Amino acid sequence: MTWKNRIRLLLGLLGVVALVATLTIGLSHRKGEATTTTASVDAVMYDVGTDYAGAVIEQYVARGDLVRAGDPVAMIQSNDLARDLADDIIVNSSDVFEVNGDSTLTIKSAVTGVVQEVGVQQGGYAPAGSAVATIAAIETVFVSAEFRLSPEDFARIEQDAPVEITLPNGEVINGVVETVDAATAEGDAIATVGVAISEEEFGQRDGLVTPGTPVTATMKLRNDDVLARLIDGARTAIGDVREALAL
Repeated sequence: MTWKNRIRLLLGLLGVVALVATLTIGLSHRKGEATTTTASVDAVMYDVGTDYAGAVIEQYVARGDLVRAGDPVAMIQSNDLARDLADDIIVNSSDVFEVNGDSTLTIKSAVTGVVQEVGVQQGGYAPAGSAVATIAAIETVFVSAEFRLSPEDFARIEQDAPVEITLPNGEVINGVVETVDAATAEGDAIATVGVAISEEEFGQRDGLVTPGTPVTATMKLRNDDVLARLIDGARTAIGDVREALAL
């Protein structure tokens, strides 16, 4: 065999080794994550209510609007309030409503969030204790994702594990595993994962915080195979060397 053929053979072998290594690393990476499209945005809901019954004479918000804490939601004209004021009963304003002194009451939002429902439209009647609007608080926004996993993969879910959330417009934001609830079906584990998302991540997304919005969630799993441990060890060693060189 000539040296030229030997070099070609060596290059061919190196190419095969590189291809196998690439495929192996790719497989190892895929084994380290789980993806589901059964995921959606969720949040804690707050009702904006009124203690006084009356007619809604001004409606300041609509479904999908972003409101800040303290923003007006509706103005109510109340005969009950008028009677209390006429009887010199002191009705003090608060963070969630403002007494205008003319038998009207301005109802305000207690939280920053997105209006999910307008309970009483302008011109309608709001009974005492009723909700004139329902708001999803941005600070409580999270993603609820359901993963169907083998029992072995379910055991590899870790608290605070990274989760990538792909929004309907293609943007990707980051979250972490906060809660995990489990059920079983046909030998598989059904994991319902609550993914914590920072307010900064969602705050500028123009309505994509709306609960019920479908998203795609990709969760990192603890990778237990030998190759993954070797790669992680190599990365740690490289990081240690870089830190030592920087000193």
